[in-house]
Amino acid sequence: MAYHLRGTVLPDGAVRDLWTLGDRITFACPSVPAETVADGGFLLPGLVDVHTHPGSSVADEARFDPEVFAEQIAAHRDAGVTALRFPGLLGEIPDGLREDPRSPRMITAGRWLAWAGLSRGAAFHTVTEDLVAAAVAEAKAHDGWCKLIGDWDFEAPPVPYELLRAVVEGVHAAGGRVAAHCQSAAGVLGAARAGVDSIEHGMGMPEECVDLMAGHGSAYVPTLTAFAHSATQIKDNARGRLWQEGHRTMIRRVREAYDAGVTVLAGTDSAPYGNVATEVGHLIEAGLPAEAAVGAASWTARAFLGLPSLTENAPADITVYATDPRTNPETLHHPTRIMLRGRIVR
Repeated sequence: MAYHLRGTVLPDGAVRDLWTLGDRITFACPSVPAETVADGGFLLPGLVDVHTHPGSSVADEARFDPEVFAEQIAAHRDAGVTALRFPGLLGEIPDGLREDPRSPRMITAGRWLAWAGLSRGAAFHTVTEDLVAAAVAEAKAHDGWCKLIGDWDFEAPPVPYELLRAVVEGVHAAGGRVAAHCQSAAGVLGAARAGVDSIEHGMGMPEECVDLMAGHGSAYVPTLTAFAHSATQIKDNARGRLWQEGHRTMIRRVREAYDAGVTVLAGTDSAPYGNVATEVGHLIEAGLPAEAAVGAASWTARAFLGLPSLTENAPADITVYATDPRTNPETLHHPTRIMLRGRIVR
């Protein structure tokens, strides 16, 4: 089935006609009949959430449930999210779901890898003595990404820099990329020095990390949605005040990182699923220009993951909005048309 859409194509801002032929976009009018499904509005490359962990319920956060996974990725899709990155997943993507035409495109990093020397961890961590070998294996098995727990208790020593650097070198030599969970100042500094490909969270990030990330080409995924919620729940004690200060530091670093040329991306890391528009709002509140914040959940994120935007022969993932999300970011909560893999979702 061929479909026709006309509107302002973002990010370039030109009013254009485009068509979908199967799972591909073309700007040349096809010889076959096409149904017009959008006439006017703004055509956005399908939204992306680069940090989400579907697959578990609130009742059992440490067990992977394939049915829950399918429900949660569907919630992403129904909000206009057409691509997802899982930097840590409790199980493997269920058979057939990755290729299902109703599923967002999925990139997984496999398990959360935790070095055996960390003082604390979580039930969903995979503890390993040989972090380099485990990281290389996960990257080879899972879309070229691995997920490393750079620290956990932000008052305890993180993974040593030398080991982090060995992981990065090993994974890069194998053609992969490293996403690092970091909250403590020492943990973020070590990851930034080591040149990981993405720093997730970055609570307590020292100022010097900004230039380090820019120099290494590391992306920053602050997941402000999750921390904005937790900051309201934390107790007013010494540890709670440390947490609050870390949260404020994350917010400051977003704009500083952007100004230094660091790629800032949108990831939610929390329920409800399909909530990346809220993350865009938090990025704007942190000082990111609105256009950059929208791009962090669309064209910039797609480029980071190796997915094309709205270009000739690109995948047919399109979300349509009545008003320009660059000037009215709230419109991201209300897509008027969603196309995924060339099929109409809504």
